[in-house]
Amino acid sequence: MPGFGLQYKRLRRSIDIAGKSQSTLTNYGRCLAHMGLYFECDLLELDDEQILDYLYMLKSKRKTPSDSFFMHTVYGLRYLYRIFEQRESRVILPSIERQKALPVVLSQQEVRLLLKTPKLLKHRLMMALLYGCGLRNFELCNLKIVHLDLERKQLHVQQGKGRKDRYVPLCDLLVRGVNTYLQAEKPTEYLFNGQPDEDGGHTQLSTRGVQWVMRQARQQSGIKKQITAHTLRHSYATHLLEMGTDIMTLKDLLGHGDIQTTLGYLHVARVGRALPFSPLEKLYQS
Repeated sequence: MPGFGLQYKRLRRSIDIAGKSQSTLTNYGRCLAHMGLYFECDLLELDDEQILDYLYMLKSKRKTPSDSFFMHTVYGLRYLYRIFEQRESRVILPSIERQKALPVVLSQQEVRLLLKTPKLLKHRLMMALLYGCGLRNFELCNLKIVHLDLERKQLHVQQGKGRKDRYVPLCDLLVRGVNTYLQAEKPTEYLFNGQPDEDGGHTQLSTRGVQWVMRQARQQSGIKKQITAHTLRHSYATHLLEMGTDIMTLKDLLGHGDIQTTLGYLHVARVGRALPFSPLEKLYQS
Protein backbone atom coordinates (compact mmCIF):
# COMPACT_ATOMS: atom_id res chain seq x y z
CA MET A 1 0.00 0.00 0.00
CA PRO A 2 1.61 3.25 -1.10
CA GLY A 3 2.42 5.57 1.77
CA PHE A 4 1.04 3.34 4.52
CA GLY A 5 4.42 2.60 6.09
CA LEU A 6 5.06 6.28 6.80
CA GLN A 7 1.48 6.85 7.88
CA TYR A 8 1.60 3.98 10.37
CA LYS A 9 4.97 5.15 11.72
CA ARG A 10 3.61 8.63 12.42
CA LEU A 11 0.39 7.19 13.79
CA ARG A 12 2.35 5.08 16.27
CA ARG A 13 4.53 8.03 17.29
CA SER A 14 1.54 10.31 17.83
CA ILE A 15 -0.36 7.71 19.85
CA ASP A 16 2.69 7.01 22.03
CA ILE A 17 3.22 10.73 22.68
CA ALA A 18 -0.47 11.17 23.52
CA GLY A 19 -0.21 8.33 26.05
CA LYS A 20 -2.94 6.29 24.39
CA SER A 21 -3.02 2.51 24.79
CA GLN A 22 -1.44 -0.04 22.48
CA SER A 23 -4.92 -1.33 21.67
CA THR A 24 -5.77 2.09 20.16
CA LEU A 25 -2.82 1.79 17.77
CA THR A 26 -3.75 -1.80 16.94
CA ASN A 27 -7.39 -0.94 16.23
CA TYR A 28 -6.66 2.17 14.15
CA GLY A 29 -3.82 0.49 12.26
CA ARG A 30 -5.84 -2.64 11.49
CA CYS A 31 -8.84 -0.72 10.17
CA LEU A 32 -6.76 1.71 8.11
CA ALA A 33 -4.73 -1.18 6.67
CA HIS A 34 -7.97 -2.94 5.71
CA MET A 35 -9.10 0.21 3.93
CA GLY A 36 -5.75 0.65 2.16
CA LEU A 37 -5.82 -2.95 0.91
CA TYR A 38 -9.37 -2.45 -0.34
CA PHE A 39 -8.42 0.53 -2.51
CA GLU A 40 -4.74 -0.38 -3.11
CA CYS A 41 -3.73 3.27 -2.99
CA ASP A 42 -2.57 5.98 -0.59
CA LEU A 43 -5.33 6.68 1.94
CA LEU A 44 -4.64 10.40 1.84
CA GLU A 45 -5.32 10.46 -1.91
CA LEU A 46 -8.84 9.04 -1.66
CA ASP A 47 -11.61 11.42 -2.68
CA ASP A 48 -14.78 12.06 -0.72
CA GLU A 49 -16.94 9.65 -2.71
CA GLN A 50 -14.49 6.76 -2.28
CA ILE A 51 -14.36 7.24 1.48
CA LEU A 52 -18.13 7.54 1.85
CA ASP A 53 -18.71 4.51 -0.39
CA TYR A 54 -16.32 2.47 1.77
CA LEU A 55 -18.04 3.53 4.99
CA TYR A 56 -21.41 2.71 3.44
CA MET A 57 -20.08 -0.70 2.47
CA LEU A 58 -18.98 -1.34 6.08
CA LYS A 59 -22.39 -0.34 7.39
CA SER A 60 -24.43 -2.31 4.89
CA LYS A 61 -22.36 -5.44 4.34
CA ARG A 62 -23.57 -8.27 6.54
CA LYS A 63 -20.11 -9.73 6.99
CA THR A 64 -18.75 -6.54 8.57
CA PRO A 65 -16.59 -7.67 11.54
CA SER A 66 -18.43 -5.51 14.08
CA ASP A 67 -19.76 -2.05 14.83
CA SER A 68 -16.44 -1.31 16.52
CA PHE A 69 -14.65 -1.90 13.19
CA PHE A 70 -16.70 0.90 11.63
CA MET A 71 -16.08 3.15 14.63
CA HIS A 72 -12.31 2.59 14.62
CA THR A 73 -12.18 3.20 10.87
CA VAL A 74 -13.79 6.63 11.34
CA TYR A 75 -11.65 7.48 14.36
CA GLY A 76 -8.52 6.25 12.56
CA LEU A 77 -9.24 8.45 9.54
CA ARG A 78 -9.78 11.49 11.74
CA TYR A 79 -6.50 10.82 13.53
CA LEU A 80 -4.70 10.37 10.22
CA TYR A 81 -6.05 13.67 8.89
CA ARG A 82 -4.84 15.52 12.00
CA ILE A 83 -1.36 14.00 11.83
CA PHE A 84 -0.90 14.99 8.18
CA GLU A 85 -2.68 18.33 8.64
CA GLN A 86 -5.49 17.39 6.31
CA ARG A 87 -8.78 19.18 6.85
CA GLU A 88 -11.14 16.70 8.41
CA SER A 89 -14.04 18.59 6.81
CA ARG A 90 -12.82 17.60 3.34
CA VAL A 91 -15.06 14.59 3.83
CA ILE A 92 -18.13 14.44 6.01
CA LEU A 93 -17.25 11.72 8.49
CA PRO A 94 -20.23 10.55 10.51
CA SER A 95 -20.44 11.32 14.19
CA ILE A 96 -20.21 8.25 16.39
CA GLU A 97 -22.78 7.95 19.12
CA ARG A 98 -21.56 6.07 22.14
CA GLN A 99 -23.65 3.05 22.93
CA LYS A 100 -25.86 3.60 25.96
CA ALA A 101 -26.51 -0.09 26.57
CA LEU A 102 -26.16 -1.09 30.21
CA PRO A 103 -23.51 -3.71 30.99
CA VAL A 104 -24.27 -7.36 31.59
CA VAL A 105 -23.82 -8.12 35.30
CA LEU A 106 -23.69 -11.54 36.94
CA SER A 107 -25.33 -12.28 40.25
CA GLN A 108 -23.12 -13.42 43.12
CA GLN A 109 -24.48 -16.94 42.70
CA GLU A 110 -23.60 -16.91 38.98
CA VAL A 111 -20.07 -15.71 39.78
CA ARG A 112 -19.60 -18.57 42.26
CA LEU A 113 -20.86 -21.06 39.65
CA LEU A 114 -18.58 -19.63 36.97
CA LEU A 115 -15.47 -19.64 39.16
CA LYS A 116 -15.82 -23.29 40.16
CA THR A 117 -16.52 -24.54 36.61
CA PRO A 118 -13.00 -24.82 35.05
CA LYS A 119 -11.04 -27.95 35.89
CA LEU A 120 -7.65 -26.21 35.71
CA LEU A 121 -6.50 -24.12 38.69
CA LYS A 122 -4.92 -21.67 36.24
CA HIS A 123 -8.26 -20.91 34.60
CA ARG A 124 -10.10 -20.60 37.90
CA LEU A 125 -7.46 -18.18 39.18
CA MET A 126 -7.58 -16.11 36.00
CA MET A 127 -11.31 -15.56 36.39
CA ALA A 128 -10.99 -15.01 40.14
CA LEU A 129 -8.52 -12.16 39.54
CA LEU A 130 -10.70 -10.62 36.84
CA TYR A 131 -13.62 -10.53 39.26
CA GLY A 132 -11.81 -10.16 42.59
CA CYS A 133 -9.64 -7.24 41.43
CA GLY A 134 -11.76 -5.75 38.64
CA LEU A 135 -9.02 -6.24 36.05
CA ARG A 136 -9.33 -5.56 32.38
CA ASN A 137 -8.44 -8.40 30.01
CA PHE A 138 -5.09 -6.92 28.92
CA GLU A 139 -4.23 -6.02 32.53
CA LEU A 140 -4.53 -9.69 33.46
CA CYS A 141 -2.30 -10.67 30.52
CA ASN A 142 0.35 -8.11 31.55
CA LEU A 143 0.32 -9.20 35.19
CA LYS A 144 3.80 -10.14 36.43
CA ILE A 145 4.72 -12.00 39.60
CA VAL A 146 6.51 -8.92 40.95
CA HIS A 147 3.22 -6.98 40.78
CA LEU A 148 1.79 -9.20 43.54
CA ASP A 149 2.44 -8.20 47.15
CA LEU A 150 0.99 -11.20 48.95
CA GLU A 151 2.12 -10.05 52.40
CA ARG A 152 0.39 -6.68 52.14
CA LYS A 153 -2.44 -8.25 50.10
CA GLN A 154 -2.15 -5.81 47.25
CA LEU A 155 -1.95 -6.04 43.49
CA HIS A 156 -0.10 -3.34 41.56
CA VAL A 157 -1.77 -2.78 38.19
CA GLN A 158 0.88 -1.16 36.01
CA GLN A 159 0.18 0.69 32.77
CA GLY A 160 -3.57 0.15 32.78
CA LYS A 161 -5.87 1.98 30.40
CA GLY A 162 -4.50 5.47 29.76
CA ARG A 163 -1.16 4.20 31.12
CA LYS A 164 -2.35 4.70 34.68
CA ASP A 165 -1.10 2.67 37.63
CA ARG A 166 -3.29 1.69 40.56
CA TYR A 167 -3.34 -0.61 43.58
CA VAL A 168 -6.22 -2.97 44.29
CA PRO A 169 -6.67 -5.20 47.36
CA LEU A 170 -6.20 -8.96 47.31
CA CYS A 171 -8.50 -10.99 49.55
CA ASP A 172 -7.33 -14.02 51.54
CA LEU A 173 -8.93 -16.39 49.01
CA LEU A 174 -6.88 -14.88 46.18
CA VAL A 175 -3.67 -14.90 48.23
CA ARG A 176 -4.12 -18.63 48.95
CA GLY A 177 -5.02 -19.31 45.33
CA VAL A 178 -2.00 -17.45 43.99
CA ASN A 179 0.35 -19.24 46.41
CA THR A 180 -1.04 -22.63 45.41
CA TYR A 181 -0.74 -21.75 41.72
CA LEU A 182 2.85 -20.47 42.07
CA GLN A 183 3.93 -23.68 43.78
CA ALA A 184 2.21 -25.87 41.20
CA GLU A 185 2.99 -24.04 37.93
CA LYS A 186 6.22 -22.20 38.86
CA PRO A 187 5.90 -19.30 36.37
CA THR A 188 9.04 -17.18 36.04
CA GLU A 189 8.04 -13.67 34.90
CA TYR A 190 4.40 -13.32 33.93
CA LEU A 191 1.87 -14.85 36.28
CA PHE A 192 0.08 -16.54 33.38
CA ASN A 193 1.91 -17.97 30.37
CA GLY A 194 0.50 -18.49 26.90
CA GLN A 195 1.34 -21.19 24.38
CA PRO A 196 4.84 -22.82 24.27
CA ASP A 197 7.26 -21.11 21.87
CA GLU A 198 9.97 -22.51 19.59
CA ASP A 199 12.71 -22.00 22.19
CA GLY A 200 11.06 -24.21 24.78
CA GLY A 201 9.66 -21.31 26.76
CA HIS A 202 6.23 -19.76 26.69
CA THR A 203 4.65 -16.77 25.01
CA GLN A 204 2.78 -14.17 27.02
CA LEU A 205 -0.87 -14.96 27.65
CA SER A 206 -3.03 -13.30 24.97
CA THR A 207 -6.37 -11.54 25.39
CA ARG A 208 -7.83 -14.10 22.98
CA GLY A 209 -6.66 -16.85 25.29
CA VAL A 210 -8.52 -15.22 28.18
CA GLN A 211 -11.69 -14.93 26.12
CA TRP A 212 -11.40 -18.61 25.17
CA VAL A 213 -11.29 -19.51 28.86
CA MET A 214 -14.37 -17.35 29.45
CA ARG A 215 -16.31 -18.95 26.60
CA GLN A 216 -15.49 -22.45 27.81
CA ALA A 217 -16.50 -21.63 31.39
CA ARG A 218 -19.77 -20.07 30.25
CA GLN A 219 -20.71 -23.06 28.11
CA GLN A 220 -19.84 -25.59 30.79
CA SER A 221 -21.55 -23.65 33.58
CA GLY A 222 -24.86 -23.41 31.74
CA ILE A 223 -25.15 -19.65 32.34
CA LYS A 224 -27.20 -18.12 29.52
CA LYS A 225 -25.98 -14.53 29.81
CA GLN A 226 -23.42 -13.28 27.29
CA ILE A 227 -20.22 -13.33 29.30
CA THR A 228 -16.81 -11.86 28.46
CA ALA A 229 -13.80 -11.05 30.61
CA HIS A 230 -15.18 -7.53 30.99
CA THR A 231 -18.43 -8.92 32.40
CA LEU A 232 -16.49 -9.93 35.51
CA ARG A 233 -15.15 -6.37 35.82
CA HIS A 234 -18.70 -4.99 35.48
CA SER A 235 -19.86 -7.46 38.14
CA TYR A 236 -16.97 -6.44 40.43
CA ALA A 237 -17.96 -2.77 40.21
CA THR A 238 -21.68 -3.40 40.65
CA HIS A 239 -21.26 -5.75 43.59
CA LEU A 240 -18.90 -3.34 45.38
CA LEU A 241 -21.47 -0.54 45.05
CA GLU A 242 -24.18 -2.83 46.42
CA MET A 243 -21.89 -3.74 49.33
CA GLY A 244 -21.49 -0.09 50.31
CA THR A 245 -18.32 1.09 48.51
CA ASP A 246 -18.50 4.81 47.78
CA ILE A 247 -18.32 6.01 44.19
CA MET A 248 -14.96 7.83 44.49
CA THR A 249 -13.25 4.77 45.98
CA LEU A 250 -14.73 2.64 43.20
CA LYS A 251 -13.43 5.11 40.61
CA ASP A 252 -9.88 4.66 41.93
CA LEU A 253 -10.19 0.86 42.12
CA LEU A 254 -11.36 0.67 38.51
CA GLY A 255 -8.73 3.11 37.26
CA HIS A 256 -11.27 5.39 35.59
CA GLY A 257 -10.07 8.78 34.40
CA ASP A 258 -13.57 10.28 34.41
CA ILE A 259 -16.06 9.92 37.26
CA GLN A 260 -18.89 9.87 34.68
CA THR A 261 -17.72 6.44 33.57
CA THR A 262 -18.00 5.15 37.13
CA LEU A 263 -21.38 6.77 37.69
CA GLY A 264 -22.79 4.54 34.96
CA TYR A 265 -22.74 1.63 37.41
CA LEU A 266 -25.32 3.40 39.56
CA HIS A 267 -27.87 2.49 36.87
CA VAL A 268 -27.36 -1.24 37.38
CA ALA A 269 -26.42 -1.49 41.06
CA ARG A 270 -29.27 -2.12 43.51
CA VAL A 271 -28.51 0.87 45.74
CA GLY A 272 -30.49 3.84 46.98
CA ARG A 273 -32.92 4.84 49.72
CA ALA A 274 -35.36 2.14 48.70
CA LEU A 275 -34.83 -0.79 46.36
CA PRO A 276 -37.02 -0.62 43.24
CA PHE A 277 -39.83 -3.11 42.95
CA SER A 278 -42.53 -4.11 40.48
CA PRO A 279 -46.08 -2.83 41.11
CA LEU A 280 -47.27 -6.39 40.41
CA GLU A 281 -45.69 -7.32 43.74
CA LYS A 282 -48.17 -5.10 45.59
CA LEU A 283 -51.19 -5.71 43.39
CA TYR A 284 -52.59 -8.73 45.25
CA GLN A 285 -51.46 -7.80 48.76
CA SER A 286 -54.52 -5.68 49.63
